[in-house]
Amino acid sequence: MITSLKNDKIKLVRALAEERRERNKHKLFFIEGVAAIRAAYLYDWDVRWLIYCPESEHTEWGLEVIAQTPLEARLEVNEYVLTQLSDREMASELLAVVAQRPDDLARVPLKDDLLVLLLDRPGSPGNLGSTIRSADALGADAVLITGHATDVYDPKTVRASIGSLFALPVLRVPEHAALEAWLASARATLGRVQVVATSAHAKTPLYAHDLTGPTVVAIGNETVGLSHYFETLCDAYVTIPMYGSATSFNASVAASIFLYEARRQRAPKV
Repeated sequence: MITSLKNDKIKLVRALAEERRERNKHKLFFIEGVAAIRAAYLYDWDVRWLIYCPESEHTEWGLEVIAQTPLEARLEVNEYVLTQLSDREMASELLAVVAQRPDDLARVPLKDDLLVLLLDRPGSPGNLGSTIRSADALGADAVLITGHATDVYDPKTVRASIGSLFALPVLRVPEHAALEAWLASARATLGRVQVVATSAHAKTPLYAHDLTGPTVVAIGNETVGLSHYFETLCDAYVTIPMYGSATSFNASVAASIFLYEARRQRAPKV
């Protein structure tokens, strides 16, 4: 049992929880809580270490997770170390270190009803996690993140996604050339793929635009919107009608409305 915060493995766990640079260097990230750990196991992510205190009382769920984890991947710590590693007021029953999945655009399934959410430079980990959750709930096939964005593997992002980060491809695409190459390949395979974005200056309301074909929904940064680069990439701009005094939607809300409308149009006619 590990009893010191000076243990090399424990120092790495703390660095993964606190520093993006360490997460990128080791291609690992830190998670805690029922939703994230359940999803990591359910969707067969590579759990490198499951961290728990054997002296603590565990729920039936916790005991099941421990039992299904290989001995070499179990990291037993005392209650003090567990408390120091946890980001919660009351330490989570289980913590874990998980391997990141590759940012390989081949993970996006190319299908006739393709629906992809593209986020340009999202700046808030909480908003990003919530948006990933909405994308999962509304049946998006993938979430692509472009530009200098907040870290998809930040603990706040993971927590806000409520497990959805593990359920669908969420890929970082920092280079525009890679995005353009993927779009070209998708169009060659599917015949057409439209890129549609929101704009306060657009004439067409969201509900009047056909979203039934293969579609990439582009949502800009919470503060500055889409970068000028997308002016050449987008095939169409639409507006989300607003009726109150507010002048814009939160990016996560705009993405949710957009994806919901796409699902509404694609629903079987009754």
